[in-house]
Amino acid sequence: MDLPPFRNEPPTDFNDPANVAAMEQALADVRAQFGRAYPIIIDGERITTGATIASVNPARPSEVVGYAASADVTLAQRAIETAHRRFAEWRRVPVEQRVELLLKAAAAMRARRFELNAWIIYEVSKSWAEADADVAEAIDFCEFYAREMLRLSEPQPLYPIPGEDDRLTYIPLGAGVAIPPWNFPLAIMVGLVTAPVVAGNTIVLKPASTSPIIAAKFMEIMEECGVPPGVVNYLPGPGSSVGDTLVDHPLTRFIGFTGSKDVGIRIFERAAKVHPGQKWLKRTILEMGGKDTIIVDETADLEAAASGVVTSAFGFQGQKCSACSRVVAVEPVYDELLDRVIELTGGLTVGDPAQRGTFMGAVIDERSREKIRWYIEEGVREGGRLAFSGDAPGDGFFVPPTIIADVDPNARISQEEIFGPVLAFIKARDFDEALAIANNTEYGLTGGVYSRSRERLERARDEFHVGNLYFNRKITGAMVGAHPFGGFNMSGTDSKAGGRDYLLLFLQAKTVAEKL
Repeated sequence: MDLPPFRNEPPTDFNDPANVAAMEQALADVRAQFGRAYPIIIDGERITTGATIASVNPARPSEVVGYAASADVTLAQRAIETAHRRFAEWRRVPVEQRVELLLKAAAAMRARRFELNAWIIYEVSKSWAEADADVAEAIDFCEFYAREMLRLSEPQPLYPIPGEDDRLTYIPLGAGVAIPPWNFPLAIMVGLVTAPVVAGNTIVLKPASTSPIIAAKFMEIMEECGVPPGVVNYLPGPGSSVGDTLVDHPLTRFIGFTGSKDVGIRIFERAAKVHPGQKWLKRTILEMGGKDTIIVDETADLEAAASGVVTSAFGFQGQKCSACSRVVAVEPVYDELLDRVIELTGGLTVGDPAQRGTFMGAVIDERSREKIRWYIEEGVREGGRLAFSGDAPGDGFFVPPTIIADVDPNARISQEEIFGPVLAFIKARDFDEALAIANNTEYGLTGGVYSRSRERLERARDEFHVGNLYFNRKITGAMVGAHPFGGFNMSGTDSKAGGRDYLLLFLQAKTVAEKL
């Protein structure tokens, strides 16, 4: 199977009036579908239950985007048992056929791009540009993993021994569980599903309870592209019952998860227990968040630094595990940088993301809003100075972009993941102290350095302990293929999604030696 080289899906140009018109039409068409019910799907069977999950528009909480049927423990058991049974058939499907399904899914998402954008805008309150980037990344995952599976299916190099025919092949693991987050409701979900599936595994997909509808739309695409029943099973439901059941089940071979540190640790602990009838040690692929820092020294281009900080901190309301939540600036440029960041932040538009000019929408739900507000108050109680707090609409789960200056490096607001539009400014005496502060949390996901000093950049390359480090650019927006994504320490298992190592997490190597 000969495919052209992988290339990242380009963003939609919303300066083109035709694209603007198409986006506005998609928003109207999707709005007309609000309130529909979406069933559980196990082995191709549609199942409704007495309990439902209402997915609401965070910018307008009175609007219900859709209702997802909510599973229980019995259905969770049935789903993983179905996936295990279907694995025996799916693993034998030729690699080229599995790859073709991913390529068809990528093509289907391109064809439905504006519609998928609209679902994301309404369901999780992403701006036009952020939603479009989410869809583009989902397409990239399909295209990239398709090519990677072809590469891994080829004969693998081994040291030759005379008189033997020695071969190494990669075989799939079994039935697994995908537990994606709500903040990249299409991209990360698609990655957690398509990577194991193209590798020959089967999946139970338990979408986030705040974004089950975009997952249902992806299920439509997978079925339309010819994925057989039971290969991907769609199972919304509570994490405390359905999620635990899926993780604990002895037939579960692996768990792919992206979300909070606390939930990731819970999964890690539960997956380590061997249950009666279990014949393997479960594999966990965990991405668990971050507390990400940008260092700015006195040699930096301060205009570029300020722009990169604002984009990294407040894009999608700071609800990215890669978002900049701390700036550590050396004393000579601290005040000037802070002033410029405040000035740029004051120009951000906060409001309904369905409107084209909106930069920041609402945070995901009321619980998140209250948590973020508490951290802002705590930051001031701990001695920080509220340097900026913008305006935000009253209706919806809105939190204005907020900057707290003069933060102690060990304060809670400097150490704990907030997952909202809150930026802590920390002053360092010099680059040495700045680097020490950048490394002083339990996380290790992303980080950045703005500096013109090659010596300092090379030192950061070696000493700044994060999985994804960026120099003189924003620290969000990792691109599939170019920036394999995953972090150290309590940021997870460094899975490197979108990289050449990723599919190996869903495969196991088998060697066969034959004497000639």
